Order: sequence, then structure tokens, then C-alpha cells
Amino acid sequence: MTDTTAPLYRAEALKDYASALLQKAGLAAPMADSVARTLVEGDLLGHDTHGFALLAGYVKELESGGMTREGAPEVLSDRPAAVLWDGKRLPGPWLMEQGMDLLVPRARELGTASLVIRRSHHIACLAVYMLRALEEDMLMLLACSDPNTASVAPFGGTQAVFTPNPLAMGFPLSQGGVMVDISASITTNGMSNRKRAAGETFAEDWLIDAAGKPSNNPQVLFDQPPGTLLPVGGLSHGHKGYGMALLVETLTAGLAGHGRADPPEGWGATVHVTLHDLHAFGGKEAFLRQMDHVAAQCRNNRPIDPARPVRLPGEGGLKRRDAQSKNGVRLHPSIARSLQDAEQRHGLRLAQALL
Repeated sequence: MTDTTAPLYRAEALKDYASALLQKAGLAAPMADSVARTLVEGDLLGHDTHGFALLAGYVKELESGGMTREGAPEVLSDRPAAVLWDGKRLPGPWLMEQGMDLLVPRARELGTASLVIRRSHHIACLAVYMLRALEEDMLMLLACSDPNTASVAPFGGTQAVFTPNPLAMGFPLSQGGVMVDISASITTNGMSNRKRAAGETFAEDWLIDAAGKPSNNPQVLFDQPPGTLLPVGGLSHGHKGYGMALLVETLTAGLAGHGRADPPEGWGATVHVTLHDLHAFGGKEAFLRQMDHVAAQCRNNRPIDPARPVRLPGEGGLKRRDAQSKNGVRLHPSIARSLQDAEQRHGLRLAQALL
């Protein structure tokens, strides 16, 4: 989480700043607005390695041609409940918004609808897209992999095959909702990069070096030969994270017919989205009766530490989003520094968004 002493920024001003910077780098205005909204929402929810922290990298990708600046996805297959797009390396958050607009009415009509996107650019914070599920009375599943790089070894191995391969789920409750955003590795590349830049180590051994020796130092990812992130479950039960990584690969690269077997193209993503309409199965009331009951059993569970009551996934993020929308967004101190070069090139100042 971001340091509580970090400066506060106005959320709307951050969106305007990010959109302007992306447009200066050549991105079409509607796409820039979409990306800006998604990045700010990531920070509002507290996912500060997958919010504004990504902006400088996105700008560089636009300037180098790694991210496509305008256009539309190519429809490769279109059945009523199953669609495949070639994202043509367009901005991931914009593709996700377009994809949700496509899927919601189809899920309303058919009960379930899925979209797989090959060759998307990075899609930022997965939890952000769960907000739409809560609004639309949908159960949403979202999986993402990047076939162009690897930093996670299969359980028992020492050579990277996977990315952290995040998997997300969202659904409404009578009060609030659940938003799960987890990865198949114990930690992420973004957090590893941040800690390495700050000269910090992890609290536990969440990595291994190239020889398989446990480590808490993110530097091992950059050594030659490189180490890897450990899958969820770590050294003793990493087969669980390994299985989860394979699940994500099948939902994304497998169904897309495009992934690690193809030549790498640079930072990007292969994406799977499925929406289930609650009304199409047992009905919304029946769904809420069941899930509200489970939620109550979790919230009212006797905690190990009374000072830390049991929460539902996403509960803290939704509260944080409400508070930061009103009182200002805290950005990690490293973010302002990461944007300085882009600001000099394009004549913008993040400081103008300060409260």
C-alpha cells in the first residue's frame, strides 16, 4: 500500500493529466480517456503498482510504436456466446471497455458470453473491470497472461515459463460486492521492480535464484542467468500456483490460439473475459441469498487477531475508492519521479493535480 504521508492528488485532475500525456504521445483521444480512467481507478482501489505506476511505461510504448495508437480490433471468430479478437496491440484498457460493451448485452440474452483477445497490449489492474460486473448484476471471470515474457518457473523448476498470470472474479452482494484479483505467483513483477529500485527486499523468500536457492531479493530476477518468482504455495505447495498458471494459459493462449508458441512482440497480453448473467440461472435473489449468507459467515468469523477482522476480497478496495474519490488519491512517491522525463518531453506537470 502507498505511504500515508504521500501527497494527495485530485482524481479527476489525474485523469485529465494522464489522458493529455497519452494524447501527446500519439494515442487517439477516446483511447487515452479510457486508459486514464482505468489507471486512476487502479490507484483509487489501492492497487498502486497497476495504476498510475504504469503510465510512464505506456507513454514509452506509444512513442516507440510498441502500443498501437488508433484503429479497432479484428474479429477473428464471432459466435453468439463466444468471440475472438485480434487486439492488434491496441491499448488494453480500451479493448477491455469495448469488450465489456460487447459482452453485456450478449450475456443478458444468452446467459453467458465470453471474449478472448489475442495481441492486446497490457490491460492494467484487473480489479478495475470487476466494478462493471457489480454494476451489471453479473458474475465476471477475467484471466490474463503475457506470452511475450516469462518470470515464473513451473513448480520444481528453475527456468521461467509463465508470467504471474493474474485471475480475477467479481460479483455483487446486497451490500457491496466481491472483487478477487490474484496472481499465480506469490508476488508480481511490478512489486519486484519497485523494491529493486528502492534497494529493498521482500519479507520472505518469494523468489529463487537460477540454481533454485530461495531468496527474498528481487535482484535475482535481473541476474544472469536470472532467477524466478515462486508460484503461489511457495517451495512446499507451489503446485497450487503452478496449476493456476496453467489454467490461465488455457483460458487465454489456448483458446486464443496465440501465445508462447509464437514469436514475442513486446509487452502485451492475451485476455479471457466471461460474463454470467445472474438472472439466467437461479435468479438474482437466489444468488444474493446464497452469497450474502457466505459473506456474513466470513465477515462474522472469529478472527485470529481481534484488531484485524475478516474481510471479503475487494471490501477494503471499495472503501478506499470511496474515500479517495472524496479526499484525494495517494500516489506512491516513485510515480512522480518516473514521469519526469515524459513531462519534460511533452510539457505537462503532474504537480498541477495536487490537492
